[in-house]
Amino acid sequence: QVQLMESGGGSVQAGGSLRLSCAASVYIRCMGWFRQAPGKEREGVAIIDSAGVRRYLYSVAGRFTISRDAAKTTLSLQMNSLKPEDTAMYYCAARDGSDCPLGPTTLYVYWGQGTQVTVSS
Repeated sequence: QVQLMESGGGSVQAGGSLRLSCAASVYIRCMGWFRQAPGKEREGVAIIDSAGVRRYLYSVAGRFTISRDAAKTTLSLQMNSLKPEDTAMYYCAARDGSDCPLGPTTLYVYWGQGTQVTVSS
């Protein structure tokens, strides 16, 4: 079975930084971060493929950086210049496909339990 475990969430003030991590039990070609705020649909935040190609949600581009380790089983999301609008439950997700788009989110079939990120003004 595929297992994903997120960590690193927390509460910070606007302008602060957090680094999220996701440990995968096996290698999967596409891995990414998604988030869902109360009352809103889940959205793709950032993804990375096996070649290192990255895609970002427009609202986080330039502030967030996605990366993975040499074994490609640990995913990270460095979040800088955080804004209150970034407050959400953040999920690590994966799919074993040749294409790694930000959406639709239903393409990603493996999901972690989520880690809460709260940004205060």
